[in-house]
Amino acid sequence: MIIKKVTDNEFKKYGHVLNNYNCSELIEKMKTTPVPSNVIYEPSIKELEDLKIAEDLRAREFGELPIQIGYCNGNNYLLNAVEYHRSSEINVAVTDFILLLGCIQDIDQDYSYDTSKIEAFLIPAGTIVEIYATTLHYAPCNANENGFKCVVVLPKDTNLPLESKINKSGEDALLFARNKWLIGHKDTDLGAQGAFIGLKGKNISIK
Repeated sequence: MIIKKVTDNEFKKYGHVLNNYNCSELIEKMKTTPVPSNVIYEPSIKELEDLKIAEDLRAREFGELPIQIGYCNGNNYLLNAVEYHRSSEINVAVTDFILLLGCIQDIDQDYSYDTSKIEAFLIPAGTIVEIYATTLHYAPCNANENGFKCVVVLPKDTNLPLESKINKSGEDALLFARNKWLIGHKDTDLGAQGAFIGLKGKNISIK
């Protein structure tokens, strides 16, 4: 698979690089976080949310809405699923990693999605990117054998468990957690977890 650069024109429909932020303190705090052999996601970490950059991001990127700052770390080479939110997501690359991205507009009427439309982008360490609400994405992939560390900033309570049972019809069938609509691949255990299985084609691998 061709790995494109975040500075390439192809990235513009998925998001953009944020400038004029100092993320050195945030990256320093992330040094103590684990890099497991699988993927771990922590939606809200107080030590990260107490940093000055947290208030800057809340004010400037989310228009003063409440936010949460957590991380997604680990080792991964597969697409496995795509998700989207009703809001942008901010990612800070603590290490190099690769994002597999698509467009919500390419979801078919039956809510299936053809994985051949996925594009891969290298996000270099130290880069802050906004991933648009219309961008399909999921866990980062390794850019090397050392795993990845990614800070994830979202509106408060995103990705937490739903409070009520959702009628599984139409787009509602994709609602997997708060502010999280997800389409899984059949070659995962996501179906057993109650996810909508609608990815068509190969489970993309960057290996």
